[in-house]
Amino acid sequence: MKAPTLAPADELQVALVGSPNAGKTSIFNALTGMRTKTANYPGVTVSRREATVNIEGRHLTLVDLPGTYGLEPVSPDEEVVAHALHGEIEGVARPDALVMVADATSLDRSLFLIAEFLELDLPTCLVLTMIDEVSTRHGTVDIDRLSAALGIPVVGVVGHRGIGLDTVRSMIANPSGWERPILAPPAGLRERSAWVDSIVSTVVSPLDADTKTRRIDAVLLHPVLGVLVFATAMLGFFQSIFTLATPIVDRLEAALGSLADATRTAIGGTLGEFVADGVIAGVGSVLVFLPQIVLLFLIIGLLERVGYMARAALLADRVMGRFGLEGRSFVAMLSSFACAVPGIMSTRTIPNEKHRLATMMAAPLMTCSARLPVFTLLISAFVSDRAVLGPIRSQGLTLFGLYLLGSVSGLAYAAVLSRTMLAGPSAPFIMELPPYRRPTARAVLLHVWEGAWSFVRKAGTIILVTSVGLWALLNVPSSTPPPGFDDAQAASYQMENSVAGGIGKAMEPAFAPLGFEWRTNVAILGSLAAREVFVSTLSITTAAEGEEALTDRIQTLERPDGTKVFNAATVGALLVFFVYALQCFSTVAVLRRESNSWKWPTLAMGSMFALAYLAAYVTHTLIEAVS
Repeated sequence: MKAPTLAPADELQVALVGSPNAGKTSIFNALTGMRTKTANYPGVTVSRREATVNIEGRHLTLVDLPGTYGLEPVSPDEEVVAHALHGEIEGVARPDALVMVADATSLDRSLFLIAEFLELDLPTCLVLTMIDEVSTRHGTVDIDRLSAALGIPVVGVVGHRGIGLDTVRSMIANPSGWERPILAPPAGLRERSAWVDSIVSTVVSPLDADTKTRRIDAVLLHPVLGVLVFATAMLGFFQSIFTLATPIVDRLEAALGSLADATRTAIGGTLGEFVADGVIAGVGSVLVFLPQIVLLFLIIGLLERVGYMARAALLADRVMGRFGLEGRSFVAMLSSFACAVPGIMSTRTIPNEKHRLATMMAAPLMTCSARLPVFTLLISAFVSDRAVLGPIRSQGLTLFGLYLLGSVSGLAYAAVLSRTMLAGPSAPFIMELPPYRRPTARAVLLHVWEGAWSFVRKAGTIILVTSVGLWALLNVPSSTPPPGFDDAQAASYQMENSVAGGIGKAMEPAFAPLGFEWRTNVAILGSLAAREVFVSTLSITTAAEGEEALTDRIQTLERPDGTKVFNAATVGALLVFFVYALQCFSTVAVLRRESNSWKWPTLAMGSMFALAYLAAYVTHTLIEAVS
């Protein structure tokens, strides 16, 4: 029978639903052209993506709901999906129609979820993705018979090639014309299983076994070989940060240095110094690390889209269990290598609330992209670039060691919480392994663009404001240098006797055991807004030392007594300090939002600062002892 009359098309809200890895978000992006906005549902931390689209002259709102395995929720994401589809979220209208997205290669599993959606009694259609993979494995899906069996419109698509999307657009433009099932799926588990079997046997011809996936999994999921492959891949990645990105970084650094010099000369006076040293040098000293950030997001994006992340989670589950976590925690923590904010947000898929909290608390200890400029600056300046083992060199190995230290410490941190404040029973870990797929260039590039643009946007806002404010504090009040001082000495005298210099010196009694002097203290204080600010601050506070690159300036920087500001012990302490310290307001804010309490972010900030200070003190003491 026909669906009842719906609201006018301009007021229609159509929701896309489906299980994780079904290709739902790819369909949403293709239909909307990425003209989307993101907002939180009222009263919860889960966000929704929606877009208003014009299809065949009609305006509709498409909503991309989080992936779900069922309408009996076991995680925050699934709870929001269930409430949204039942119209139980205050201030959010129930969808007028549903577009279900299912993987054609696993239709038997998808039909159980489809049956739950059909019970909602909403106009519904079905989009089958991965149709090309069905053909590759010498199988078929009879679309017409499936449509007749379910009583709803069904369309097969190949999303990354755009095949079938025009049909989907035409169908979405007229939900009121969709058929509704004459018979609802049976309710009992045994009856529903028989219903699924009868449909599959009627519409699907058997697919060949996915031998390629099995062969690859035999290696990547092996308890020994899998770990070795992962470790080798990560080590190669960290080495590539220096091998591939450093030449581009050097060119950017030279270009920005020339721009600063030209600006200083062209404008002249205090304004020229402000623009050159406060704006260009401050922001530019962070932007030069953009190639390394791009490389980081590229690797993580490829791992996600090729299907490896789920394998890594399964491989890590046994290890994670020893620390009071689970396999999904590994995915969240690995994602935090790019940024802790999305890593923390991805814990919404973890059903066990205590596992979720432990994972969120440990995520900031994963070495995020914001630490990368600090690490690469100090490593490039103070770790000699020499071969260690074949293509593996000392700088890449040092960076790998810092990432490893953060990861191991994060697991230990989670273990302590899981055995004390978050002690409780564990839940079984179940995770679907998608087939290996060749990622599309568009999807990977979009992931890289979003990460890179976020980094650039931070440089143009938080880092710019901090750099400008710091430049002002370094030049107030104006000081008259002693007679006989050259320009560099006069500039150094001005900064040391400025408001910022006074703050840095006031911090020296607390940070002297770590080997930090006032310029380092000011940089650490600035990095509380964002870790990258440490680099821009050093660029400003050391500008009087000459026009050479920042790496060269910090190598030669001296204290009044003639000793180096950055010696081996101090550099080691700094690196370890940045491994542990939670210097990111955005991370604190998202911890507050996701935990719905100030208790956990306060605990994280306090305990991680204590860890950072203690670890830096031990490192400084040990290096001094052996030097």
